[in-house]
Amino acid sequence: MKKGNKYLKSALIEAAHSVRGSKTYLGALYRRTASRKGKKRAGISVAHAILRISYYLLTRKEMYVDLGEDYFDKQKEQSIVRYSVRRLENLGYNVTITEPNAS
Repeated sequence: MKKGNKYLKSALIEAAHSVRGSKTYLGALYRRTASRKGKKRAGISVAHAILRISYYLLTRKEMYVDLGEDYFDKQKEQSIVRYSVRRLENLGYNVTITEPNAS
């Protein structure tokens, strides 16, 4: 992290660690980053995201809209499906994929 207000930094990191179990975009970001880089780096990453979100909300005078816990899964939906099918086929299953009913 770059130099900045140490009190703001500690408050943002504390807030970031508090969202780790929540079912929000920030909680998903924390868990995703923590699994790859560790808890401390995840806290810094989420604190930075909180700061960016705050900046954009204040400058654009908008309300916060959460992207949702499944944001990252939606981004990579096709690759997740291909990976899952390939794993099942490697285990000896025959897989047929059908589109869900739009109701």
